Amino acid sequence: AATLLTSTACLGGTACVVTGQPFDTAKVKMQTFPDMYKGIVDCFVKTYKQVGFRGFYKGTTPALVANIAENSVLFMCYGFCQQIVRRIVGVDRKTKLSDLQNAAAGSFASAFATLVLCPTELVKCRLQAMHEMQLSGKIIQGHDTVWSVVKGVIQKDGPLGFYRGLSSTLLREVPGYFFFFGGYELSRTFFASGRSKDELGPIPLLLSGGFGGSCLWIAVYPVDCVKSRIQVLSMAGKQTGFMGTFVTVVRTEGVLALYSGLKPTMIRAFLANGALFLAYEYSRKLMMKQIDSY
Repeated sequence: AATLLTSTACLGGTACVVTGQPFDTAKVKMQTFPDMYKGIVDCFVKTYKQVGFRGFYKGTTPALVANIAENSVLFMCYGFCQQIVRRIVGVDRKTKLSDLQNAAAGSFASAFATLVLCPTELVKCRLQAMHEMQLSGKIIQGHDTVWSVVKGVIQKDGPLGFYRGLSSTLLREVPGYFFFFGGYELSRTFFASGRSKDELGPIPLLLSGGFGGSCLWIAVYPVDCVKSRIQVLSMAGKQTGFMGTFVTVVRTEGVLALYSGLKPTMIRAFLANGALFLAYEYSRKLMMKQIDSY
């Protein structure tokens, strides 16, 4: 079971990153330096002119590690957390959970995934916004490789430096994955129309996964924006915590600054999460067939 879920995470994670990385890069750049870009098209054009095509794929390696690690832990813990929810509500282990109960299980599972996600996201975000940090004069010389960023974090802050933005990541993941799994299950219920959800074909699963991903980002996007700022701007020195950064952004830039980069995020979320859940459901069915054959 664990091997199949890990394989799914690898395949789904690779597909998500290869197709979605340019949109994710635009998101991080627009979140941390909203004054530099007028919108997604402006961000893409300027990035290409300044850094070239490779600029869209800065931070791909940590993004891939983050995606695979997060999804491996998330889906392995999801099944475990579903059993915890069954115990809490007092039903046996074969009882189908409601959409709300599945959403709660996904929310619990995300807390475990956060521990592997935070360090890799920090490295990814710093690589993605390194050019802007230099342009703005916040740092004199940036790091161009994963190893140089990792070495810089260890030298400056020690191993705990990788967990800058942990509270923000938890604030994003726990409520976010409630909406993620809740939106996914509600969408599957809608498409099933009274039939078993297990009978759904690839198109409803893709749409349901995309809907779940969209629900997540709409619900927690301002938190993610604050997280990106903390993780990136802390390169230049001590950065205030979640509340301090949140208040500063709202006071100096306005509430809309918290939604910078939302458009590329929504495009990426729908495509990437649709593919992810499709891979998850089909690998889960394969796993159940193998278990039943023994």
